[in-house]
Amino acid sequence: MQKRVFLGAVAFAVATLAAGSAVAQANNTFKIGLILPMTGQQATTGRQIEAAARLYMAQNGDTVAGKKIQLIVKDDTSLPDVTRRLAQELVVNDKVNVLAGFGITPSAMATAPIATQSKTPMVVMAAATSSITQASPYIVRSSFTLPQVSVALADWAPKNGIKKVITLVSDYGPGLDAEKYFKERLTFNGGQVTEALRVPMRNPDFAPFLQKVRDGKPDALFVFVPSGAGAAVMKQFLERGLDKAGIKLIATGDVTDDDQLNDMGDGALGVVTSHHYSAAHPSAMNKKFVEAFEKANKGLRPNFMAVGGYDGMRVIYEALRTSKGQGGGDALLEAMKGQIFESPRGKIFIDAQTRDIVQDVYLRKVEKKDGQLYNVEFDVIKDVKDPGKVK
Repeated sequence: MQKRVFLGAVAFAVATLAAGSAVAQANNTFKIGLILPMTGQQATTGRQIEAAARLYMAQNGDTVAGKKIQLIVKDDTSLPDVTRRLAQELVVNDKVNVLAGFGITPSAMATAPIATQSKTPMVVMAAATSSITQASPYIVRSSFTLPQVSVALADWAPKNGIKKVITLVSDYGPGLDAEKYFKERLTFNGGQVTEALRVPMRNPDFAPFLQKVRDGKPDALFVFVPSGAGAAVMKQFLERGLDKAGIKLIATGDVTDDDQLNDMGDGALGVVTSHHYSAAHPSAMNKKFVEAFEKANKGLRPNFMAVGGYDGMRVIYEALRTSKGQGGGDALLEAMKGQIFESPRGKIFIDAQTRDIVQDVYLRKVEKKDGQLYNVEFDVIKDVKDPGKVK
């Protein structure tokens, strides 16, 4: 019964979308429905992406191809049922031209059928499970995937004396991706994952898991947790004395999140991570981006979520410009595919076949510069496609 009601509502959304597009065309507005977790565990994700989207608009104007850009921000509190309801309301009532945001994988997956049936392009600016872009032909991603950043670390570790590893991941899509692809590559490189630990998403307590790690005495602990949870892992890792027991912490960049890094203290020094963006990335474009972001947001340092939002807005703007403001969702989607441009993170490319991002992945070490902690890049793997889609 519930499924019938939902599908009926989606069908209604499809029927009304054409009328909505005509209205938007008539009054020359172009609406972006930005669905983000603005409260709850992932609130930092929403704060960073909204700030980046607004910065992009401030820098590039709010009129493209004769259309006035309107940003409609909605808080889904990271609950997929709420995300789906908000997406439906944005399509049916607000007549949005694009859906964007999506802080976590379950929220993106919940929205995919609405994007498909209403033919509304959906720009995923945060969620990082490999399979998301396969959930709808209307999804384009401007963030990253966990396989992209996990594999690089599994190549680096065995070359640096790390052979036995315990993995610790949040128990949902991206965490399972990180665990799987890290283990496969580490094993291929002659290393070994001796134990795979999964922490519940809701109300996580890392302490008992970290005690198991200490007892297991691996060379290193590999960690993935969503943006915002890294500080808790770092704090408990140090409190449990894992560093003093000779266990290295290696992780995806979510753990040493630029947004939280300075609050972690000197215990984070030396932690090696792999990721697609650091606020310390040494390009001229990134230095300008960081400076403008901090100035617009009372000193807040941009993180990898911010760059996903900033670049996602660029993808939308350029698609609107290329399609000259004409046509519906299909024309916009086609104009999003194949975009190549310079981002604060480096050169990026939206693969036309997978609609997923191709980008450089950096190995970084936490270092102190000018009295602040940064993820300082020391190596790069160029043009990394999502390993989950490379055949």
